[in-house]
Amino acid sequence: MTAFIILALHAISLFLAVFSLEDDRIVRSYDCPNNSVPYIASLNIGYHVCAGSLITSQWVVSAALCYQSRLQVRLGEQNTDASEGTVQSINTQRIIRHPGYNSMTLDNNIMLIKLASPAILNAYVQPVSLPSACPVEGTYCLISGWRKPQNTGSNYPIRLQCQDMYVLSDAACHNSFPGQSTANLICIGNIHEGDNSCQGDSGAPAVCSGQLHGITSQTCAENKPGLYTKVCNYKAWIQNAISAN
Repeated sequence: MTAFIILALHAISLFLAVFSLEDDRIVRSYDCPNNSVPYIASLNIGYHVCAGSLITSQWVVSAALCYQSRLQVRLGEQNTDASEGTVQSINTQRIIRHPGYNSMTLDNNIMLIKLASPAILNAYVQPVSLPSACPVEGTYCLISGWRKPQNTGSNYPIRLQCQDMYVLSDAACHNSFPGQSTANLICIGNIHEGDNSCQGDSGAPAVCSGQLHGITSQTCAENKPGLYTKVCNYKAWIQNAISAN
C-alpha cells in the first residue's frame, strides 16, 4: 500500500509539472503595470466582449468581427472587478465597418467607433499613434487584453494582461495559415518559442515601437502565431473615414 501511495504521488507530481510547463508555454502573459496601456478600450454590451484602441479623443479602432449595433466603450480600465475611479464609460455615436470586410478570410477586419462625446485625456486615457510605416520582421510588440488563456476556464481575467511578442516574416505567416493569410494580415508571435496562443481579445492592440501596428484578428490557435489586421494598410482609410464623419 505504501509503495502504491508513493507511485500515485509521483504520478501526480509529474502531471502537475507537465501541466505547469504547458501552461507557461501557452500563456506567457503578465499583469500589465498600472497605467501602462492608456490607449486600450473595453467594448461592452453589458459585459466585456472585445477590445479596441483609442486613436483620437473621439475615435476607437477595433476588429470588424466585434461589431454590435450598440456598444459602450470603457477607457482607463485596468481591473474589471474593482472600482478604480479612472474609468470613463462612453456611448457610441457611430460604428463604421470596413466595406470590404470578409468574415471567412478575416480580410479587412477593421472598424472605427466614434464616441458620443470625446474622452477626457489624462494619465489613464491617451490615444496611440497610427503607424508611420509597415513593421519589419523581428519588431518588438506589446500585446494587451483581457482574454483568458486557453483551457483555463471561460471567465475573463479581472486584470489587464500583457505579452511581449515579435513581428514574424510573411513566409512564416503564410506557412502558419496556408490559404488564410492575406496581404492585409500580419503574424505576431514569440520567435523564441514558435507559437503565440491566446494573446488577447479580438480587436485588442499590438503596439510596436510606440505605434498601433496590429489589431487582434484571430487568437487561441494553438502552436501558431496570432493573426493581426495590418494597420499600416488602412491608415488612409482611417483618416478619410474620420474626416468624413
